[in-house]
Amino acid sequence: MKEWLFIATDYAVTLINWAALIVIVVGSVEAFFQGARAMFASADGHVDPDVWLRLGRWLVAGLTFQLAADILETAVTMSWEEVARLAAIAAIRTFLNFFLERDLGEVRRRREEPAADRSSFAP
Repeated sequence: MKEWLFIATDYAVTLINWAALIVIVVGSVEAFFQGARAMFASADGHVDPDVWLRLGRWLVAGLTFQLAADILETAVTMSWEEVARLAAIAAIRTFLNFFLERDLGEVRRRREEPAADRSSFAP
């Protein structure tokens, strides 16, 4: 029974890591092409912040998948050294995810403020 659990977990971790890889690559490629297009189309060379917001969302999704894979991997890890390594990786990914989510939320909040301020002055 234990061997089956190890095999199933190994496959699940591999699949989830592939999903994370695909999500991050797709988001990065999308951001590259949208950013390049915006840079060349913009008179001042600045890229639209929406490009970076979308990339941030892709990265959050990818990090979340990677964290899920790490959590599954700890379920079948036998040595404390391996658990410590996975815990460090999970902590780093959680840290990155937290600050990325916080930054995305702040940008969203700043974008909504002007709209709220304008509507409060409307007759």
